[in-house]
Amino acid sequence: MAANHKIVSKEHLLPFILVTALFFMWALPNNLNDILIPQFMKSFELSRLQAGLVQSAFYLGYFLLALPAALIMDKYNYKTGLLIGLLLFAAGCFLFLPAASSGRYVFFLVALFVIASGLAFLETGSNSFIAVLGDPDTSEHRLNFSQSFNPLGSMTGVLVGTLFIFSGTELSATQIDAMKQAGTYQAYLHDEIMRVGPPYLVIGSILLLWAFLIWRTRFPEEKKLIDKHGNSKGKLSNLLHYPHFMRGVLAQFFYVGAQVGTWSFMIQYLKDYMQKPEKEAGALLFISIMAFGVGRFVATALMKRFEPKTLMGVYSIVNVLLCATAVILPGIVGGWALVTTSFFMSLMFPTIYALGIKGLGPHTKLGGSVIIMAIIGGAIWTPLMGLISDTTHSMALAMLIPLCSYVFIIYYAFVGSRPAGPLYGMADQAV
Repeated sequence: MAANHKIVSKEHLLPFILVTALFFMWALPNNLNDILIPQFMKSFELSRLQAGLVQSAFYLGYFLLALPAALIMDKYNYKTGLLIGLLLFAAGCFLFLPAASSGRYVFFLVALFVIASGLAFLETGSNSFIAVLGDPDTSEHRLNFSQSFNPLGSMTGVLVGTLFIFSGTELSATQIDAMKQAGTYQAYLHDEIMRVGPPYLVIGSILLLWAFLIWRTRFPEEKKLIDKHGNSKGKLSNLLHYPHFMRGVLAQFFYVGAQVGTWSFMIQYLKDYMQKPEKEAGALLFISIMAFGVGRFVATALMKRFEPKTLMGVYSIVNVLLCATAVILPGIVGGWALVTTSFFMSLMFPTIYALGIKGLGPHTKLGGSVIIMAIIGGAIWTPLMGLISDTTHSMALAMLIPLCSYVFIIYYAFVGSRPAGPLYGMADQAV
């Protein structure tokens, strides 16, 4: 059992701490997006479909850069990949100020793409690095522990956005018409847009400091780490011989789509059906993501007693029921059901990731990058949910998308994650 082994040795503790902190850092922009969507809807007068393009631009960066990130780290090392990721992340944050000054929505999308390009390096490198930084038997435990700091970053992102980006000013149609007649409406929109810049400048500055710390820290020799899990070099084509991995990629696609879509439109759902103003809705999103964080720590503890995939299957069943409640009973009951889903999302990403790369040996880095590419689910599901909401005039019906996603994760947890023995042999012979 995982409980009989240390999750990380003392000699690897400092790199483990520095890389674990990155799980916190990349959560900031991920969940600031949930604030940006309603803020851009107000500032640029966007439809829900158009606002959903925030996530499309963001997760497209993940999709396009995850594989190059893995190839670079395969050629050099994890440390190089992490430094590239931090510098790209910081560059995207600094682009927010000229984007805000220009008042152009498309410039923000470019900045978000650059940020996500950096995060592709960070997530590809950090997840794989943490997974191999110790005994293979404790990889899920170790990865869930590091991922436990991700929701702390998520909560911080929502809190920062709610306090410093949301102005709390929500105008009625009558007030908008009056401001247009007075010639003050455009100035109001400009002020709302400019509120977005300062938080990202602070984040960018912190990232440069962390890049310096990682640059100056000695990382363990990768060959010694990888030898416990297989040799470091792999072939992309051989990943097709691992059906549990291929299904894991699909499961991650569905999960990230469900998570991003739910959080992206939670504020809008709460405003529509619970008549919450933006700051109160933002506070409930904060509570939801706090539940996500608590769920991560609870899941890490429960994994000492229960098999990770079994736990994930049970959590997915609960989320199907909660999403169904949000669809059928929009209002106070449905709103709180939607808020509660975050607790049961908590273990899914790291567990799917760890199950997907388990046993890949020489293909671990490449396999990890492909699973990160599956984050593209967030780019597809979110605008699709926006389209459903715009078409049906119902934010509740859009929650059918995450509901269906959890159904597939149930299958993966109980059936799809099982390795197929003969295909392992085929893959090993091909190396």
